[in-house]
Amino acid sequence: MDYFLKLLLSGTAKGSIYALIALGYTMVYGIIKLINFAHGEIYMIGAFVALLVGGTLQSAGVNPAVILVVSTLAAVFFAAAYGLTMEKIAYKPLRTAPRLSVLISAIGMSMFLQNLVLLSQTEKYLSFPSFLPEFLFLKPIRGYINSTQFIILIITSIVMVLLTLLIKFTLIGKAMRATSQDREMAQLVGININSVITVTFIIGSATAAIGGILICSYMGQINYYIGFIAGIKAFVAAVLGGIGSIPGAVLGSFVLGWTESLGTGYISSDYEDSFAFIILILILTVKPSGILGRKENQKV
Repeated sequence: MDYFLKLLLSGTAKGSIYALIALGYTMVYGIIKLINFAHGEIYMIGAFVALLVGGTLQSAGVNPAVILVVSTLAAVFFAAAYGLTMEKIAYKPLRTAPRLSVLISAIGMSMFLQNLVLLSQTEKYLSFPSFLPEFLFLKPIRGYINSTQFIILIITSIVMVLLTLLIKFTLIGKAMRATSQDREMAQLVGININSVITVTFIIGSATAAIGGILICSYMGQINYYIGFIAGIKAFVAAVLGGIGSIPGAVLGSFVLGWTESLGTGYISSDYEDSFAFIILILILTVKPSGILGRKENQKV
């Protein structure tokens, strides 16, 4: 029972990180019906920015709390800037183009960002120091959950609550919901959908950067390819929960995290990355719309 509880808590922490990335996928898809396959690279870039800024401050002997705040803000800022630039360059010109054209553009942007970081950094794994503090009150239950996992759960919960409040109770949130329901009608009532889409990319990129910092602190390493694997898994989580549904993205992320953790614990860690694709095949076969997704009827 103790081993099961430990695996469950580990899966919850992992699912929390997937949720931060999956939220960006599902928000963008919900508004413009685009699968942004370059989203994982934004997550990776945010983590690299935190590594560069945090490592510089750490070598200068700066207080760990200041390092955490400054490196996180820098990562969020750069990731948001990259997300904004990507939307303007790769997606906005194709706003009225066929979906296949936009999909190819997303894949091309993903490959471009991967190679950009590869050329500017290295293809090897780099050590990622944990900027997260240690909590002494967790010492009695250290066998079940550590400080990093605890912080991941707390930060993810805060981000999800803030995002929910933003979407439900702010003007930009209402504009997002209106654009998601009917883009043409939203334009007719005076909503600037270009601004809505831009804000969506910025928010999604910022949450991905936070996820990048947390997972790299958790794993203790980073390289240019981590965004691809994490992005694919977050996409699977979004599809599992129901692409376009924010609660679905969160639920799907936790289900994926629990499945991976229990699977590696009771079966084999060699198949950790396979579990995501097995779940994707099953959900597409049994319920293509996802756990909380709704079937869409299209006119032909």
